[in-house]
Formats: sequence, C-alpha cells, structure tokens
Amino acid sequence: MSDYSAMERIIDLDQAAAKITERRHGWETVGLTVGSVTWRDETASWPQPLETDRSLIIEPDSIGVRITNTEGIEAHITLYRGGWADLDTLTGDNVLCDAPQVASADAFGTLLDVHVARFLS
Repeated sequence: MSDYSAMERIIDLDQAAAKITERRHGWETVGLTVGSVTWRDETASWPQPLETDRSLIIEPDSIGVRITNTEGIEAHITLYRGGWADLDTLTGDNVLCDAPQVASADAFGTLLDVHVARFLS
C-alpha cells in the first residue's frame, strides 16, 4: 500500500459494501432493480476496470452500485475510501449530482437510506 493510500484511507469498503448487501432485498421488494456491487482497484492499470468479484481487488479504492426504479430512473452511488461519495441520478435528459462527505461505513448506510428514499418518492 502506498503512503498516500495509508493516509487517505478512512472508510472500510468491505463494511460499506455490506451496507448495500443488507439493504438489497428490501429495495428489490419495493420494486427497485439493484445491480451488483462494483469494486475499483487502486493498483490496477489505467483505465481501472470495475469488477464485481471482490477477490480480484488487491487495493480497494471505491465501490459502487446502480439502482433503477420502475420508471427507468437510475441512481449510481459510488463510495471512495477517502471519505466521499458520488450520487448521480439519471432522470431522462437530466443528471442530478451530489458529492457528500462520508465518515464511516455506518454513515454510508444512512446515506444509502436517505438517497434511496428520495429516489422512491
């Protein structure tokens, strides 16, 4: 692990991915389509591919998930181990973006709950 990575790491991405997994069934029960959790490896060559198999990731840099509602509106949620998230919602021709700070895997779970609730309304 690089010195830069050690200084920046504040989020355990395995714990954060578990927050998505914990919520998946509930989201699907209310009609959302939930994609696989994707992982990006900091050590991979550019362009860094997104992988769905965690075992292929040596140095996790980010996780993401795509959620689609029944109207076809998509939410793309990405969490970076450095402590921020990208929340992109695609509504037809519009893209709504937000980039909140995230302090922990538990805070990421709360962010998921709030963002998906807005996405459902």
